[in-house]
Order: sequence, then C-alpha cells, then structure tokens
Amino acid sequence: MMETTNLSKIRRDKMLNTISEIKKTITDEKTLTNLSMIENELTKKKYGLIWEEHEERVDKELETQIPTFEEIKDKEIVSNPNEKFNFLLEGDNLHSLYLLEKTHKEKIDVIYIDPPYNTGSKDFIYNDKIIDDEDGYKHSKWLSFISKRLQMAQRLLSNTGVIFISIDDNEVAQLKLLCDTIFNEINRISIHHVQVRYAEKSLADGKSVKPVMEYVLVYAKDINKFKLNLPKEKYTDASFLYEIEELGSGIMVKDGNVTMQVFKPGEWQIKKQNESSQNLLKETWVSGTIYSKMSYGQVVKKYIEPRYNSDGLGCLYKVIGRGDDGLGYRYYVGPSKKGSTRCKMYSGMPLSRIEEIKSNGGSFREVPISNLINYAADFGNIRHEGNMTFNSGKKPVKMLKELINYHTNKNAVVLDFFAGSGSTAQAVLELNKEDNGNRQFILCTNNENNICTDVTYPRLKTVITGIRPDGTKYSDGLPANLYYFKTDFIEDQANTEQARYNLVEKVDSLLCIAEDVMEEVERNDYSSHFINGDKHLFIYNDYYNETKFDEFKQRVLSATGQKIVYVYASDNNIDETLIEGNDIELKPIPSKIYEIYKEIVEDIKRGE
Repeated sequence: MMETTNLSKIRRDKMLNTISEIKKTITDEKTLTNLSMIENELTKKKYGLIWEEHEERVDKELETQIPTFEEIKDKEIVSNPNEKFNFLLEGDNLHSLYLLEKTHKEKIDVIYIDPPYNTGSKDFIYNDKIIDDEDGYKHSKWLSFISKRLQMAQRLLSNTGVIFISIDDNEVAQLKLLCDTIFNEINRISIHHVQVRYAEKSLADGKSVKPVMEYVLVYAKDINKFKLNLPKEKYTDASFLYEIEELGSGIMVKDGNVTMQVFKPGEWQIKKQNESSQNLLKETWVSGTIYSKMSYGQVVKKYIEPRYNSDGLGCLYKVIGRGDDGLGYRYYVGPSKKGSTRCKMYSGMPLSRIEEIKSNGGSFREVPISNLINYAADFGNIRHEGNMTFNSGKKPVKMLKELINYHTNKNAVVLDFFAGSGSTAQAVLELNKEDNGNRQFILCTNNENNICTDVTYPRLKTVITGIRPDGTKYSDGLPANLYYFKTDFIEDQANTEQARYNLVEKVDSLLCIAEDVMEEVERNDYSSHFINGDKHLFIYNDYYNETKFDEFKQRVLSATGQKIVYVYASDNNIDETLIEGNDIELKPIPSKIYEIYKEIVEDIKRGE
C-alpha cells in the first residue's frame, strides 16, 4: 500500500522548529508569550471543523460580573408543593447554562434544543445584529455561538444522557462535525430525517427544489451507558406458515464443524398452509445484512454457497445442531435459477417465545426506530398548540414526546435552552400524564421581542392550569409546579454590605434550584431554611460569623426528615463532624461562589 504524505504537518513542523530557534535568541517575556501562543495554535488538531471564533456580549459581561438567578415570585405556579419543581429561566442561555453548571452538572438526562437555523432571516441575532447572507462570517459566528453552548450541554448531561438538536440544511453539515468533536463521533446515535411539510404545500416560487425535510441530530453522552427505549410490538405466529416434507434420504455432508443433510430436487417439498401455527416454520430470505452479519447468514456464506456448483440448483440443506426452536436443525433452500446466490431459511418459533406466550398470554419484542420520521401533518397543525400562535420554528408536541421517550427514565430531568414557545415543557407534562412519569423540565430563553413574558410563560401557565389568559377553559390542565427565574448580575468588585446580602440571597436561589427545595421557612443574616415535604435545605452563609454556627447547628438537628446542609468552606471540603446525625448530607458551597463571596466580605471588613 502506498503511503500518503501529510504536507500540512510538514509545513507545521517546519514553522514550529523556526519558532523554537527564534525563542532561543529572545529574552523579552512578552515576545516569548506571544510566540508560545503561536505554537499552541499550530499544534492544535487541524482535522475537522475550523472556523473564526467570535466573542459575544455575554462573554464580556461574565468577565466582570457575577451571574445570579432572581426569582419572580408573582409568576410562581404551585399545584402540589410535594412534587418536583420545574423551572423557566429568562435571560441569555449562555448565562443560564453557566449557572446550571453549578447546580446540574451531570444531572440532565435529556436535552432537546431547536437553535437558530442561520437562514439569513431574522432567526439568528448575534450581539444585537441580525446575521444575513451577506455577512462573510455568517457560519463562523453561528459556530462560535452554538459551540460554547454545546460544550456546556455536554458537561450537564448525565452518563446515561442524550441530546437532540433540530436543524435544517443551512448548518447541518457544520453542526454534525461540531457535535462529532464535542460529544465524540462514536456517541452519535442517529441523524433523523424529519418530514416537516408536504411537497405540495412547500414554498417553491423561484426554487428548483421543494424543501420538505429537516434533521434531528441525536448523540448520547456515553453510547455504552445510554439505553434507547425502543418501541415494542406483540410477537405472533402470523409468519409461521410453512411445512417441509422430506421425501428422500438425502446425503450427509460434513464440512469442518458443520454437518448437513443435502436433498436434491424431488427429494423434498414445501407446503404453505392457509393458517399460521406455532408448530409451523417461518421463511426468511438470506440476503443483504442478514447474509453479511447474522450467524445464519454466515452459515450460507461459508458452508452452503460453495456447494451450489457441485450440488446444482434447488437443493434443500438441513443444517444439524442449529436454531433456538428445539428442532435441532435449520432448513436452507438454495437458489432455483442460475446466477442467483440468494437463499431461503426456514425455522420454527423460538422456545423462549412459546414459553412467554404460554405463561404471560403474549410475547413482545423491541422494534428498531426509523431515522425517517413523517411529521408533516403535525407540523401543519401546530399553529395553536398550547393556545399560542408562534410562527418561528415551533415544533409539534407529538414529535418532542417521541424523542424524550427515547430515554428509559420516567423521572428524567429534561433541559431545553432554546425554549421558544415552550413546546418541550408541554411534551414533558403530557408524557408524564400518559405513562405516570415524574419528569422535570428546565427551560431557558431570552426575552427578545418579549418572547419569554408574552409567549413562553403564558403558554406554560395555560397548559398547567387549563385556563387561557382571557379566563376561558383550554383543557383540564396538567398540574405542575413552575418557578420563574430571571438571570441577573452582581458586580464582581462590589464592596457594600447590601451587595453581600444580595449575593447571599441569590446564591440561596441557586442552591434551591439545585436541590429542588423551594419553600422558604426562615431567613436571617447568616442562614436560610427551605423545605419540600420532609426534605429540608439549610444554608449557612455567613463567612465570618462563627458565633452563630452552634445556633444554626441546633436548628438543623431539631428538624425531622431528610436534611441537606450547605456551609461555606475555603478548600471546598467540609469537616463532616461539624454536623453529625442521621439523614444529614453536608455539602460545601461551590468553591467559585465561595471565592467571590469571600472577596466581597473581606472588602467589607476592611471598610473598602
């Protein structure tokens, strides 16, 4: 085999050697740093997707400010305080994802997103500017935008988690390469082709091709740990219609470890019965993937096919010691015409199926899912789903329910950080009602054009309560708990007492979201107490007030039920002897939050 030459690597190595020689003659630290940066760029992996990176407004904000969650109390919906809490987070989703990394790292089971398609219309705004087809960095800006969010998504997914990403032709190629890098190509489950409209209803003016398809990219966090929840169908005897009669004795043939009896034409016959039965045989064509991959296909390929020339056409091969039907053999019929290589196999019903049918009244088998899905009718009827007209990329609830249900966990945490009108939340609630699940949703959306306040939240409220904004009945409702948070910032270098209290209060909200405990029982200058049923959340948040800790400790010990206790700790570790007791889980405040808080408190103590 001829070896290829990697010309890029040769050029890259030459440049690296040149830089290395230059560095030997330079002592200026700034110049050396810059040369090292060039070296790092040159040594980066160059296979795959390369683009120009762009900085977002929110990137700059995160450099100088502390992101927080601020609860909007008047938008709170509580149907049952003892059930799980669902969250709507208003703000830039990069901001929200940054915070969710503190609360839900490796806790999200299902992510579905429907990001901007970058069509050149008004669907993609970057730094307050609509990106159109004339922008020379159109794809680079989109990739910069989406890559940051997908990297965070990967970290949020649990080990058994799965992500679904809707996209169309504009960015599907780039997105696939990006996802292959972030989630690893081996974890790609499928690229679903979704029919979203009928050809006759597709806009075709000035076009040569009618666009009727979109795509859903499906990736597991870890393909070895994710189990696809496959649909099941009842196993029946409907295909078992055949009976083979041996009219002659045939000849016995041994080839390696395979023994078979060969019957010439006239020494056997097949009868097809009018009614199926467990006692009859099923006919299977041995071709395609069956021929190449299945064990019984390999029998044909290795042992039977080489005999066609010597045995002639139309022979019956009775392969001994094969099958799971208790017969002790399988029948194969060779081709009946010259030039054909295809073969038929005849087998009985597996004994395990017969036993299941006998003991359980039926047997079920998993059916592979198709990567071609027709939702054209559903896309055509989604205009008013959730009592909300929304013409910008709305997805049918039926499709989202199917995707979410790919995950076997009925208690899954489901995240959508391009929430749009809130279809994902409705899908979660409907699915919970249908299969008695207890899934939880977290939605993130900005409020551009008042989408969160005027579209997402009103839809969720209507779906949960069953009452439209005008007071009329929409449905019987899908009772659930919803908490509405707005992302906010606190100045990183703030040095006022009020800043300290503001930060503590907002950190409390972050921890409440993380632990699903929202009802406030008590709050003072140094601690907080929240409850959900018999689950308690205690937070000791006064870094320099050790005198109050004993009082706080007694309050924890006196509570009954499950207790989660957060305490600030400088090294992100806590001496577990601080609070000992049954049902007490002691945790440090996340170190990043602690560091920021400590800095603010020290400034206050110095009077700065």
